Amino acid sequence: MSRLGVLGARLYRGEVGYDFVGKRKIWYGISILITITAIVGLAVRGLHLGIEFQGGAVFTTPSTSATVTQAQEITQKASGHPAIVQKLGSGGLRIQVTELDTQQANAVKSQLADSLKVDETKINADLVGPNWGETIANKAWTGLGIFMILVVIYLAIAFEWRMALAALIALIHDLTITVGVYALVGFEVTPGTVIGLLTILGYSLYDTVVVFDSLKEGTKDITKQTRWTYGEIANRSINSTLVRSINTTVVALLPVAGLLFIGGGVLGAGMLNDISLSLFVGLAAGAYSSIFIATPLVADFKERDPKMRALRKRVLAKREASAAKGEPAEAGADAGAPGAAVGSDEDDPQDAAPAVAGQRGRGGRGRSTGRRR
Repeated sequence: MSRLGVLGARLYRGEVGYDFVGKRKIWYGISILITITAIVGLAVRGLHLGIEFQGGAVFTTPSTSATVTQAQEITQKASGHPAIVQKLGSGGLRIQVTELDTQQANAVKSQLADSLKVDETKINADLVGPNWGETIANKAWTGLGIFMILVVIYLAIAFEWRMALAALIALIHDLTITVGVYALVGFEVTPGTVIGLLTILGYSLYDTVVVFDSLKEGTKDITKQTRWTYGEIANRSINSTLVRSINTTVVALLPVAGLLFIGGGVLGAGMLNDISLSLFVGLAAGAYSSIFIATPLVADFKERDPKMRALRKRVLAKREASAAKGEPAEAGADAGAPGAAVGSDEDDPQDAAPAVAGQRGRGGRGRSTGRRR
């Protein structure tokens, strides 16, 4: 078995673990800092909307020796509007100009043919009206809103409202970071970007639901035992699914990274950037939020419940009593055990963590039999 497989097995059995929930304030602080940076970038730089949302024209030229800067200057002089120029892998140019009607687009097309020394009939011009772009934008917002509502309803039914609220906050966190990165790097926002955003929300929910399912199983009849608090079981659920989340995220990021860095960067296929950047940033943010944001938030919400507060007092009181008697400390928040259902106090001996296996109580049945021998 590989080292990663051995680590995953040890995390699942509770032999090792990391206190994600106990250090949640650190993760909250990091997320708040990243989110503020994204919001500031969005407010200062704004989003660079494509012509699908603003309306305008896109000109695609055949292979030409003109540089991107030269083509940009020629287009801006001919149209009177800012132009975005991308070099295509075939040697041609993709020139985008907003706020052009049909007559203006024809004039710009003729000027480009003369200045770039290419055949006018070989320059392809696509026009998009501003009304159509506004319709696309409204449909995108509507689809995103419906998606959020359905997600909250489903999670509230399948799990509980606290988990639904935590998942919604994590999704908003992922969206804000992704949109902020688009504003900071200046990539164009197109319908492909919207598709990418909806896709990464699904990936983010997948990781979150996996942890929530483990947490749901691990907290069955939680108030009937005095071994672990809710936050400790939540931490165990994160650790037991940690390797699975990392593996699925890495496998999903590799092909997306190929689209972004090789397709868009090396090969010059700039039209891949709009969807690949949203997927790359969103997948990474989704994996982060499912581990460091969603489940710790559930633990915060849940431990404000009077029953969970009472449980925490009983657990701490039992540990203090055990420590006063000099008995071995039971495994608590230090290890990440599997998310198995928590039984009653009578079942505690069988549910003991590996660190205290063999010490089952005062009866001494699990103790060393050295004296008899």
